[in-house]
Amino acid sequence: MRFSTLIALMVLGALAVWSQKVLERPMPKDRLANGQAQALDGDSLRISGEDMRIKGIDAPEFNQTCQRMGKEVPCGREAASALRRILARGPVTCVGFEHDRYGRLLVTCRSLGADVGAMLVREGMAVSYGDYLVEEAEARADNRGLWSGTFEMPRDWRASHPRNDTPGVVSPAQKK
Repeated sequence: MRFSTLIALMVLGALAVWSQKVLERPMPKDRLANGQAQALDGDSLRISGEDMRIKGIDAPEFNQTCQRMGKEVPCGREAASALRRILARGPVTCVGFEHDRYGRLLVTCRSLGADVGAMLVREGMAVSYGDYLVEEAEARADNRGLWSGTFEMPRDWRASHPRNDTPGVVSPAQKK
């Protein structure tokens, strides 16, 4: 290998490490939330009274069921339980600046240094919604969670199961 090629590879490696550190830092417009978090469903949480939605994933709705080995399973409740278990590991840090159509902050969250959305998708408890494509491919290949049976995509399930709650009141499950 030529010396110039070796130098170029070392510079590229250093830039890759540096860019990861820069991308992990909150930007000035970002909002930061820290502390104990409460799972509202499989992809929504609350920190200090503020409802947030994990960006880049979509989890089954709380009352959604799936099929596994010929049996109906409560995959929405399983997804909420998976998020609850991840959040119970310790304090959570969430960063975001966008809001969804229901006013919830769209966030990327970390628990003990690990990306919460990536963990949920990797376990098969949520599907990729624009991000986490590699984690979804891993879950599919290993038949984890949702991928161990058949299921309706959460957005399709919501469309075919409209909620009839109190007029003017929007529950977290409706806020997708």
